[in-house]
Amino acid sequence: MQFLYPGFLWGLLAVSIPVIVHLFNFRKTKKVYFTNVAFLKAVNVTTSSFSRLKHLLVMAARMLAIACLALAFAQPFLPSKTGNTGKASGIASIYIDNSLSMQNELDKKSYLDKAIAKVEELLNVFPQGARMQLLTNDFSSDEHGIANPQKIKDRTTTIQLTHTPRTFEHILKRQSSLAAKHSTGSNQYLWFSDFQKSTAGNLSTIKLDSSSHLFVIPVQAKAFQNVLVDSVWLNTPFVREMQVNTLSVKLTNTGERAVENLQVKLFIDDTQVSSSIASIPAKGSTNTTFTFTVRGKGYKKGRISFDDTPITFDNDYYFVLNAAPTIKVLHLKGQNTTNYIQQVFDNDSVFSYRSFAASNVDVGQFKANNLVVLEGVANLEGTIKSALQDFVRTGGSILVIPSSTPNVASYNAFLNAFSIRGIASKNVTAADLAPLAEPAKSSPFFLDIFDNSTHKDMMLMPNQAANLTWQVVGEKLLSFRNNQAFLTVSSTGQGKVYLLGSPLESNFGDFARNALFVPVMYKIAALSVRQEPTAYSFRDNTFTIEVDEANVDEANKQSAFQLRKGKMELTPIQNLNGKQLTIELPKANQLNDNQSIESGYYELVRRGKVERVIAFNYDNAESNMDFYTVDELKSLFAGQKNVEVFDKIDDANFVKTFKEQHFGVALWKYFIIAALLFFATEIALIRFLKG
Repeated sequence: MQFLYPGFLWGLLAVSIPVIVHLFNFRKTKKVYFTNVAFLKAVNVTTSSFSRLKHLLVMAARMLAIACLALAFAQPFLPSKTGNTGKASGIASIYIDNSLSMQNELDKKSYLDKAIAKVEELLNVFPQGARMQLLTNDFSSDEHGIANPQKIKDRTTTIQLTHTPRTFEHILKRQSSLAAKHSTGSNQYLWFSDFQKSTAGNLSTIKLDSSSHLFVIPVQAKAFQNVLVDSVWLNTPFVREMQVNTLSVKLTNTGERAVENLQVKLFIDDTQVSSSIASIPAKGSTNTTFTFTVRGKGYKKGRISFDDTPITFDNDYYFVLNAAPTIKVLHLKGQNTTNYIQQVFDNDSVFSYRSFAASNVDVGQFKANNLVVLEGVANLEGTIKSALQDFVRTGGSILVIPSSTPNVASYNAFLNAFSIRGIASKNVTAADLAPLAEPAKSSPFFLDIFDNSTHKDMMLMPNQAANLTWQVVGEKLLSFRNNQAFLTVSSTGQGKVYLLGSPLESNFGDFARNALFVPVMYKIAALSVRQEPTAYSFRDNTFTIEVDEANVDEANKQSAFQLRKGKMELTPIQNLNGKQLTIELPKANQLNDNQSIESGYYELVRRGKVERVIAFNYDNAESNMDFYTVDELKSLFAGQKNVEVFDKIDDANFVKTFKEQHFGVALWKYFIIAALLFFATEIALIRFLKG
C-alpha cells in the first residue's frame, strides 16, 4: 500500500489523544453513604470491572476512527501493475485532436465526439486532487494552466473542430514545455487522435524522457472515400466580360474505390452558372472544365461545389476571379514606328493604352503602368534609362522592340542592368528572312495560346530577319530554326524584360501580321500584372498580394489593412513594401473568443474601403483520409517502454483497463467508511452498553 499524500500520516499522532483522556480521567468523585455497607461493596466491584471494559472499548473505537481518518486524507492505494505510483508532483496532460479529419463518423458519431466522451469517462478515474492539463490544436491561452478533473471536464464541452492541424512532434513539445512549468515529477501524456498520416508528422523521431509516460489512444479510423479540389485555373490569361470563359478544375479521389458520375457545380457570386459530371479513379485525379460568362468588371466570387459524404468540410472550394482587369500599357515611340502595338491594345477594353514620343514623356508616370512598350527608340539614355530600370525593379514589365538603327552602346548600357549582355546589331536584307521555329507548346507562356481555334494558323510560322543579337539570359520564348533567339524574357527584381530581335516593320518580316503576334502581345501584357493565386490555403500562413498605387502614399501607410468576413474583423501582421503587401494570418491562439478562421471569402479593407476580395480554403492534407493502424503505431513506438498504444478507444472496457494498468486501487473511500463505522460503534457503546 502506498500514499498519494503521505504528509497526512502525521495525523496518526492524534491517536494518542483518546489514550491521554483515558489515563488522565480527572472526574471528581462524591461520597454517598448507605446503611447497608456490605450490599454497596458488592455493587461497586461489579460496576468498576464493567466500566473499565467499556472505557477500553470506547477508547479503541475512537483511536481506530482517528487512524482511519488520517489514513483516508493520505489517500492510500494499491500500486498498479505498471508500477505507476501516481505521485502528486507530476501532471496528466491530455491531448484531443480536433482537426477537421475528426469530423469522420463511426456508428453515427463523429471521431471528435467519441474522443471527448472517452476523455470525460477517463477523468472520473483520476482523483479530484489530480493536476491535469487539456491540450487541443487551438493552442489557446486557456491550455497553459493546470486544473482538476472537474474543470477539465467542463472545458471539453467547448471543443470545436479547427482548421489547424498539428504534428505530434509539435504536440509533445508543447505538452512538455507546459508541464515543465508546473511539474517536477513523472508526467503522463495521453493522445486521443485518428493519427492521420498526412498531418501526423514523423512519429518515428518522437522520443520521450524516461521519467514520463505516453499513452496513445487511437480512434479506430479507417480510410474513407473523399473527393477534393486540387487546383483551379483559367484557360485564358484573364476573365473577359460578356464573353465565354473556360475554367479548368482538377479533382482528386483519395479513396480505394473509384467515384462515378459525381455532379460538380460552378457558382459565380452565389449563382450556379455551370455544372459537370466527373468520374475519378481510385487514388487518382481527373480534370473537368466549365464555361461561363460574367457581367461587369471587378472581383467575382467563385465556388466549386459537390456532395461527398461523410467528409463535408472540403465539399466547397472557394476562389476569386478578377473579371476584365484593367491592364495599363504605356507605348513609347521612337522614329519610324508602326501602329501594330496600338491596334492590339487600343481596341480592347481590357487595356488602358496611352502612347507618347520617347523624347517627350513624363517619366514619373511609368510607375502607374503595368507594361511599357519601347518601340523604335535608337538611344536609351538619360532620365528615361534610369526611370525604366527603377520601374522594372519595382515590379513593372517592359517590351523592347529595337530600332532599325539601334545605338548598340546605349542598348548595352541600358540592358546590362538586367544582366543582358553581348548586344550586337547588323544590317539585314531579304536574303536574311527565315521562318521562326514552332514554340514549345509545353512552355507555361504558351499553354493557353495554343487552342483549337488558332492551332492551324500558328503552325504557319512567320518569316523574320533579326537585326539584334544578344547573350540569352532567362527563357527563350521564340527563336529561329538555327536556335538564334528572337524573343526572350528575363526576370529582374520583381519585374520582367522582354527583348525582341527586330523591328515590326514589314521589311524585317511578317511577324506583326502573323496569327501568333496578337496572342503573344496579349500574354506579355497579362503577365505584366502580378499573377496572384485565385485562392489561398490556410497551410500558407503568410502570403503577398499587390495593392493599388493609391495605397502606397505616406498617408495611407499609417492605416492598417484588415480582413473582414461577415461581422468578424481581423487585423493581421502586415508589411507594405512598395505595392507588395505581405500579410501573416493570426494563429488560433491569437484570436478572440468570438473569432474563428473558416474557409470562404475575406474582404481586404482599409479605412472602411474594400480594396479586394480574397478566398481561403482548408489545407488539402486534411482531406487525405489515410490513417495509422494500431499495428503501425505499435511498430513505430516499439522499443520505448514508457510508450503504450491501446487497441481500441470505443471498447467498453477501455477505461477500466486503463485504470487497472495505470492507477492503483484507491482505498481512501474504504477508510472513510471504516472511520464512520468506528464512530458509530463508539456512540453505540456509550448509549447502549449500560452494564
